[in-house]
Amino acid sequence: MAANVYECMFILDSNRYVRDAGGVSNELTALITKMGGEVMVSRLWNEQKLAYPINGHRKGTYWLTYFKLDPARLVALNRECQLNANILRHLPLKVDPRLVDVLVQHARGERPTRAAEPPVAATVGESADVDMAPDAGKDAGKDAGKRE
Repeated sequence: MAANVYECMFILDSNRYVRDAGGVSNELTALITKMGGEVMVSRLWNEQKLAYPINGHRKGTYWLTYFKLDPARLVALNRECQLNANILRHLPLKVDPRLVDVLVQHARGERPTRAAEPPVAATVGESADVDMAPDAGKDAGKDAGKRE
């Protein structure tokens, strides 16, 4: 079966990440490659207070990863992530193949290349059926708050 591209946001234990940032991030890459996947981009996203405590943790380190993986191996990856003490939560999402290149470039910090944009058919203000006189809405709001 062909490999799909996934985007996964990991919430890592901040205490463990601070003690060994390289080890924790390399562990995520090793976890994906152990499942037969290929990491395309893996980077720190943010460190912030969690909306609610997770296993007693009030702060988490968000780590963003894009990787290729056989869909049949995704269940095994999810199980390994649940068993990993460094990972508080994770959410893998399948990426639409049309968006893969742009998302990966953005995650790398590169400027995404765009295809030529189609020309605009009409310019703003060319609508013939809308007539906005300068004084049209001036007096309309005066009586809106009055009660009879």
